[in-house]
Amino acid sequence: MKFSNYLLGVLFIAFACSKPQESSQSAEVETEESKFAHAPLVEHIFTADPSAHVFEGKLFVYPSHDIETDVEEDDMGSHFDMKDYHVFSMEKVNGPVTDHGVALKLEDIPWASRQLWAPDAAEKNGKYYLYFPAKDKQGIFKIGVAVSDRPEGPFKPEAEPIKGTFSMDPAVFQDQEEYFLIWGGIWGGQLQWYEDQKLIEGRKGPMDGLPGPDQKALMPYIAKLDDAMTGLSEKPKEILILDENGEAIKAGDNARRFFEAAWMHKHDGKYYLSYSTGDTHFIAYAIGDSPYGPFTYQGNVLEPVEGWTNHHSIVNFEGKWYLFYHDTELSGKTPLRNIKMAELVHLPDGKIQTINSYQKP
Repeated sequence: MKFSNYLLGVLFIAFACSKPQESSQSAEVETEESKFAHAPLVEHIFTADPSAHVFEGKLFVYPSHDIETDVEEDDMGSHFDMKDYHVFSMEKVNGPVTDHGVALKLEDIPWASRQLWAPDAAEKNGKYYLYFPAKDKQGIFKIGVAVSDRPEGPFKPEAEPIKGTFSMDPAVFQDQEEYFLIWGGIWGGQLQWYEDQKLIEGRKGPMDGLPGPDQKALMPYIAKLDDAMTGLSEKPKEILILDENGEAIKAGDNARRFFEAAWMHKHDGKYYLSYSTGDTHFIAYAIGDSPYGPFTYQGNVLEPVEGWTNHHSIVNFEGKWYLFYHDTELSGKTPLRNIKMAELVHLPDGKIQTINSYQKP
């Protein structure tokens, strides 16, 4: 995509963001010379961190919205300076993608100061809930929630972040009638700044508070949501990710340890926790018997993609499983990403067939 085309797309959105739009791009369109296995789902704006769900018989995708910024790049991710969310939907796989416009803006969130990073969504009793991270007025990541009568929004945010939350990358997992919030991320996600779920003063850098290579790695957190879906009904618990010997994954095990982007799905009675390994760029996964864990590491869902970051979701739609992820095919720049999707296969032994974003199907 040429830069001039991107500017035209932005102008078009500015005049018509209140109206749903259909992208001419579908998941099956790609040029023969492309090195990528899957085409971008959206081209008129930059998108990342796609959280996919089936609502009202359609696939809805809740990504973050990348923008160009003058903020200097650093290891805390300050250059990921997102300011709003768009919601997208598809009636069928490989069909047109509809952009429903801006669903929530930074300026409408009373407690937030900047950086609307990766969101997720849930539905209960006809209401839709958008969970999102943002930095508060002190520059500390918290997790907020906004509510709507429609899956595409617009969403109205609660006045305060969810009490008891910290760090970022919220994901909602529904297990029958129960809903769980899962979250956490190191480096820019600030998880290393906490001990016993309390912020430690004086920790400011991406490595401040990280455990040593031979110590247990920092893990994501989980808590059941309350009946209103706007708070936690219990104290958050750490989700343990174990190696093949039943030992907690170590902080120095960069190819397997949790970094960010936790996601949970259930298949054949087993719970699958998948996550990004960050600086080694895998989407790894582990399997357990309970949403609370422990989970045992199994391998990789997705090999490294183009660009530094990796963030995903997994959803079942019309009897098939799909992986949603992002890379930088359109821009070649890590802060300007594009979302994609690929079919995901669970093997007979319960493991997941690893996906390569460069390999033709």
